[in-house]
Amino acid sequence: MQFTLSSGTLNARLQTLARVINSKNSISILDCFLFEVANNILTVTASDNENVMQSTIELDDCNGDGRFAISNRIILNAVKELPEQPLSFNLNEDDLSLEIDYQNGSFNFTAQPAEDYPVAAEMESNLTSISIDSTILADNISRSLFATAQDEIRPVMGGIYFDLTADSLTIVATDGHKLVRNRILSITSDENPSSFILPQKPAQLLKGVLAKNSGDVVIKFDKRSAEIRYADGMLMCRLIEGRYPNYNSVIPNNNTNCLTIDRKSLMGALKRVLPFASESSQLVRFHIEKGLLRLTAEDIDFATSAKESIACDYAGTTMDIGFKGSAIYEILNSLASDEVTVQLADPSRAGVIVPTTQPDNQDILMLIMPMLLND
Repeated sequence: MQFTLSSGTLNARLQTLARVINSKNSISILDCFLFEVANNILTVTASDNENVMQSTIELDDCNGDGRFAISNRIILNAVKELPEQPLSFNLNEDDLSLEIDYQNGSFNFTAQPAEDYPVAAEMESNLTSISIDSTILADNISRSLFATAQDEIRPVMGGIYFDLTADSLTIVATDGHKLVRNRILSITSDENPSSFILPQKPAQLLKGVLAKNSGDVVIKFDKRSAEIRYADGMLMCRLIEGRYPNYNSVIPNNNTNCLTIDRKSLMGALKRVLPFASESSQLVRFHIEKGLLRLTAEDIDFATSAKESIACDYAGTTMDIGFKGSAIYEILNSLASDEVTVQLADPSRAGVIVPTTQPDNQDILMLIMPMLLND
């Protein structure tokens, strides 16, 4: 079997797929990429037994079909330093000896039999399907990942929750201290509500690959696994099983004090005062009054403090409320609008942060729990 393809295209796809492969695997064949050639298309697969990712490449020249596996370290090291040029693969199917020819030389090594590569478990026949623009999905995953938890006791909090209802597709992440709720109003379900929890690793993989793709992404899922197809590839992953918390119940609806402020100005001020806050708590005090927001941070143990004032629009009672500075910075950094509105009830209740300008057919909301102030 012989085929030819671009070195740059192969290297780019392998670099993406390599993120699936664990540094230590229970079976050695999972250290490999699976190469499958059929109908002038090369499909490269990487797996860690829970996540299977595939990428397809149209071949410049092909003679014969076949399957083989290659150590990820060998092939990655072989192609990553090559300038853009054609690569010619020649496989002897009797002994699996492989020669890769390029302009100034060649690589020779032995491939591994494809039969040893594990086959992904088949999904149920009764699947729920969602079609979503790749840019919108990538943005929503990027906006949500920082709010997922590292919690072995409550593993459901470690993923991103997709909740499909008759009104919208809602994408949620929370660690119990902060929450992100993205509602995509253009995607609805005519059938019964359905949901799944996407683990962090496949979410990170999708975030990386969807940024380079355009078009629609089709997500099919059952109770245990999901298949996500995009322009030039596919990801299959095992889902987190369990009941996700009722996220709507923790979002207050009667926050009557509203602060509107330039997002980047607030981020800059937080960046300047945070180094002076207690390293353990990262507490920043927000003093809010009409036309003015004053941020204060201090570390009593090291006798350091900082404060900064920012002009703002505020409708409500004068208030002092504490937030974890790094958490509110992450929330602001995940938004794209020029201004944000912070909705508050009192210093003991959660603050709601929304962009003043919402993306088309979307409703984005962030929530952050306050911290106790020692007056």
